[in-house]
Amino acid sequence: TDTSLLDLDAVLTIARRRSFRAAALELGRSATALSSAIAKLEASLGVRLFNRTTRSVSLSDAGQAFVEQAGPALE
Repeated sequence: TDTSLLDLDAVLTIARRRSFRAAALELGRSATALSSAIAKLEASLGVRLFNRTTRSVSLSDAGQAFVEQAGPALE
C-alpha cells in the first residue's frame, strides 16, 4: 500500500477528536480530503477503521487495533 505518515496521523487525529471536521482543522486539510484519504486507506487495508453516523465518528474494532499499533510507532 502507499499509506503515508499523513494518513496515519489523520487516523490518530480523527480518533482523538472523534470528528473529521475537527481533525481536518487541526491538520490544515479539508474535511473532504481527509474523508477521501481515510476511505482510500480503509479500501487498501480491507477494513473499516471508523464507524460513521451523521452525528458521530468512533473507531471500529479494527480501527482500535490499528491505533494501538500505529500510535506508538508515530510518537
